[in-house]
Amino acid sequence: MATKQGSAHKKLPKLNRAFQLKLEVRSHPTFLCVVRGALEPLMESLGFSGEENRAIIRGVDEAVSNIMRHSYKSCPDNAIELRCNRLDRRSNGRAEYGVEILLYDCGPAVDTTKIEPRPLDEIRPGGLGLHIIRGSMDTVEYKRAGKLNRLRLVKYARGSKGGFGCPEETSE
Repeated sequence: MATKQGSAHKKLPKLNRAFQLKLEVRSHPTFLCVVRGALEPLMESLGFSGEENRAIIRGVDEAVSNIMRHSYKSCPDNAIELRCNRLDRRSNGRAEYGVEILLYDCGPAVDTTKIEPRPLDEIRPGGLGLHIIRGSMDTVEYKRAGKLNRLRLVKYARGSKGGFGCPEETSE
C-alpha cells in the first residue's frame, strides 16, 4: 500500500561520509550539558585523546555560552545549530584527522573589531572566553552568512592513530 507524503515531509539532503553530527538546541544554559554530552563520545570515536577531547568540549562550551549570553542576550528560546564534520588532510606526508565544528545562530551580526580578549594579567572574573576558545582549537573563524552568524572551529588530532577508521574505507 502506497502512502502519499504530506507537504510537511521534506526530503533530507544526502550527507557525505565526513558528516558526523547535527544538533539544534535552544539558547537556554541547561542545554550546554546536552552539547557536552553529544560531543564527548563523538570526539572519542574520532580518535582524539582525552586531553584533546576535554579541550574541544571546553572551547565549544565556551562558544555556545557566548552565543547564549552575547548574541541572544540571555533570551532562552533561540536556536543554536551545531554541526560536526570529520576532516582528513595530508601534512608532511602523514594523514591527519580532525573535526570541524560549525555553530550557527540568528543573532545580530558581530562586530569582530570590538571582540578582544582581556589581558591575562588582569585578575577579575569574565573575559577569558576567547582565550579558552582560541587555546582549544587550531582554527577559529567567524563569518556572517545572510542572517546567520557562523563560527567555525577546527581541531586536528595530535599523534592520533587515526581513530576515524581505516583511511582506505573511502568507497561508497
